[in-house]
Amino acid sequence: MAGLSLNAQTDSAGVLTKPDSTTKVNNGKEILLDTLKPAHDSATLALAKKDSLIEKKHDPHKATIRSAIIPGWGQAYNHEYWKIPIVYGALAVPGSLFIYNNKWYQKTKEAYDILVNGGDTSSIDPKLEGLSPADLQYYRNSFRKSRDYSVLFFLLVWGLNVADATVFAHLKDFDVSSDLSMHIQPDYNITTKTPSLGFVFNYKEPKKKLLPSSF
Repeated sequence: MAGLSLNAQTDSAGVLTKPDSTTKVNNGKEILLDTLKPAHDSATLALAKKDSLIEKKHDPHKATIRSAIIPGWGQAYNHEYWKIPIVYGALAVPGSLFIYNNKWYQKTKEAYDILVNGGDTSSIDPKLEGLSPADLQYYRNSFRKSRDYSVLFFLLVWGLNVADATVFAHLKDFDVSSDLSMHIQPDYNITTKTPSLGFVFNYKEPKKKLLPSSF
């Protein structure tokens, strides 16, 4: 070949052996053979680059687990950060009700036990002084019931937080682009002589984007 020649060596038997690690060009400069990459290396790099451009699919299972562990974590995974204050605000309501009702349940229970079983009446809360044991028993049961309901509401809100993260994680991959459209148009039925309303749904196959290639 006029432009490129490889230095090969032959042994004493005249058998062609592997060329040396360099190749000469006409201008006398030497190029290492190791720097000459085979053609399939370029294809491998192109495929690797293509794979790196493919976005990982959103995993609803991860959103569910994260919201079950920490409220709002699943919403953060879905990139719906504006929902996090709503989640904690909704949890704060039954949480504060639990603290309030449990506090007064303990006070009414203590006051009722003192009046019924005897004890130091000075430890009774001033707001409960003058109440009869029957009244204290009624308020005690009422605060206990409200406390238990606040626990149920807290668990319900936590469950809704998990459900919200799961549902919207599934909708992350749902196509809501301009390729989906609905058209509503009025119509008139000649046979029955009555007006009607028609719905037309159109679906357009999105154009496939060509990925950049190194070829």
